[in-house]
Amino acid sequence: MNSKIKTYNPDLPVHMSFDEHDWHLLAEYWYPIALARDINEQPYGTMLLDMPLVIYKMGEELIVAQDACPHRGVPLSLGQNDGQGIVCRYHGLRFGSKGHCNRIPAHPEHKISARFNLKTYAAVERYGLIWCSLTAQPDAAPNIPIMPHWDDAEFQQLVCPTVDFKCFAGRQVEGFIDVAHFAWVHPDTFGDPENAEVPDYKTIETETGFNADYWSSVGRYPIGLDQRGKDGFQWLRHFEIHLPFTATLTIHFPNDAKQVIMNAASPMTARSTRLFAPICRNYDMELPVEDAYDFNIKIFEEDRLVSESQKPEYLPLDLSIEAHFPADRSSSMYRKLLRKKGFSPLFAS
Repeated sequence: MNSKIKTYNPDLPVHMSFDEHDWHLLAEYWYPIALARDINEQPYGTMLLDMPLVIYKMGEELIVAQDACPHRGVPLSLGQNDGQGIVCRYHGLRFGSKGHCNRIPAHPEHKISARFNLKTYAAVERYGLIWCSLTAQPDAAPNIPIMPHWDDAEFQQLVCPTVDFKCFAGRQVEGFIDVAHFAWVHPDTFGDPENAEVPDYKTIETETGFNADYWSSVGRYPIGLDQRGKDGFQWLRHFEIHLPFTATLTIHFPNDAKQVIMNAASPMTARSTRLFAPICRNYDMELPVEDAYDFNIKIFEEDRLVSESQKPEYLPLDLSIEAHFPADRSSSMYRKLLRKKGFSPLFAS
């Protein structure tokens, strides 16, 4: 009896929830994997595209590697840093600068083979987040979305706590750029149940995705309830979508007030997403940052209930699978451009 033995590829996750074709395409991009304020010399475990990762620092050096000891596969995030590297809980192997093994306690005098070094990945800190690509070269310029006003002294920069969604990253992003759901999903935050009509808008393809300018009278923060329903009142929501899973929204409030929200959905697996949301604003800067965090989390919690309930769980890039109306221009463009990039018609099925 013949049995087919699966060939082991150390560059691929042991447990793949993505189609391998899609995984290779996704692995080329950069994603946030941690809040920078959470990273220090101690090992921090997380996951990206089914790949378990460990993050730690050696002085100012940032190291992102596979979260598995090359000796027997125990997660290094279970260990601790002793000042010279992170130490595996199983046999005490230690990994320091560049993820190189610098100690094997069982054989302290033996030369350490390069096979004991960790598989590391390109990583960089930006917008208060740690970003990583699983296939980019370490010295390559990171292709990370632009965050308007992040370095502007007239704006306050905030890095909100993460929110985990039990859904595909593409579904979460599509919900963020959807302008027809405000009245139904967000009536307790910024939506207006009495103002559900969606004015016409256009999408414009860019090198990294597309932009959309959406003018409407929907909204009540920070303008207050007295602005709702005023004749001629409008504000602009400017969306910039950076494929595959980041969308940046700049909201133009009255009196030159602005807020920028980056919705960076990091695909831990095909069915689990960690949302990172840096914010810039030039108003309410004297208020406690916790107020902004709480309001932002409340909005995303409203979205989470819907995103986690959607069926099918995958994102249908074949537009004939689901029905569409004119307000869906952004989601339709999003799906078309993902398909243009070569992702499967049943994306993350």
